[in-house]
Amino acid sequence: MKVVLDGLTKIFPPRTGKGDGVTAVKDFTFVVPDGTLVALLGPSGCGKSTMLNMICGLEKPTKGTISFGNDDVTELPSELRGVGMVFQNYALYPHMTVYDNIIFPLGNLKGKDKLTKEQMKERADKVASLVQIEQLMARKPRELSGGQQQRVAIARALVKTPRLLLMDEPLSNLDARLRLQTREEIRRIQRETGVTTIFVTHDQEEAMSISDIIVVMKDGELHQSGKPQEVYDDPKNLFVAKFLGTPAINVFSGKVENEMLSIGNDKVLEVKGVRDGDVVVGIRPEGFVFDNEGSFHCALDRIEVMGRDISIVSRNEACEAPVVRSIVESGDRPEFGSDMVSFRLKPNKVHLFEPETGERIPFGKIKVKY
Repeated sequence: MKVVLDGLTKIFPPRTGKGDGVTAVKDFTFVVPDGTLVALLGPSGCGKSTMLNMICGLEKPTKGTISFGNDDVTELPSELRGVGMVFQNYALYPHMTVYDNIIFPLGNLKGKDKLTKEQMKERADKVASLVQIEQLMARKPRELSGGQQQRVAIARALVKTPRLLLMDEPLSNLDARLRLQTREEIRRIQRETGVTTIFVTHDQEEAMSISDIIVVMKDGELHQSGKPQEVYDDPKNLFVAKFLGTPAINVFSGKVENEMLSIGNDKVLEVKGVRDGDVVVGIRPEGFVFDNEGSFHCALDRIEVMGRDISIVSRNEACEAPVVRSIVESGDRPEFGSDMVSFRLKPNKVHLFEPETGERIPFGKIKVKY
């Protein structure tokens, strides 16, 4: 099912009754394609959960409309929207078994939708098999691990065969290894069911690894959307560039003169079509190529071996962070003869931004093979 969000705005009234209130979401317009997994991504307080609450009907928009397919559901009560919701804290009933937790939403169906006990069991068994918890049906939530409880919450959301599945930070309570395993399971389940899914998270690695489309938000506004790798490779502004990527993008003060980019005293890259002036330079950690004859120089701090990769940690006065992180493959471990390190830069991993607005400055990038 396609979801159309048109000009959504949510303003919460001020607590004291005075003032203009708090704008949590501002003029948000986006189309969630049918059968896709879309991640709403952004820092805490950017309006992600408020957006999810408006879609499921827990919050009413101040302005704008929400459509499921061709149906305007803006004023439709939440229980009639056909939405499944998975919360951050699982929200399982502690006194009920896994089976009873799963079928609980089915007990509220009335009229022609009402199911027999046999039909409920058939549905519960089907979703339990899908999330691989068949052997846990007789247990209580306290007897389950965090990952198992999350699977029960997903099964309970799916048992209604929802038109839309919403997930609000579903992995934040899990440890790192379990989080990785569970997000892979969520992606598998979404593909098998084909249900349109909106996944809220502040973890960019999580969003990029499982979603078809990411929507990057800040201060209630949509900053950029697209396929995860495309947004990573082609950020619209400095905020998006800094928010995506682990380790984070390295940011420097730079200057352009005669279509040549300089960082500090180093002339590092030709940037065709860019006018003279100060710029902000973003260089992805994988955008550095260790080369003793390279034009970009940094003071070597240390080497961090991370198994598959090696991180060269260095310092440069033009960098806004205390250190510069450069990632090279472990098989190409460089040998250093001094306390300085030199690099060539991969043009497709270098981004320029306006110092005042943070907007991206395009330039003609030379295709170089490494």
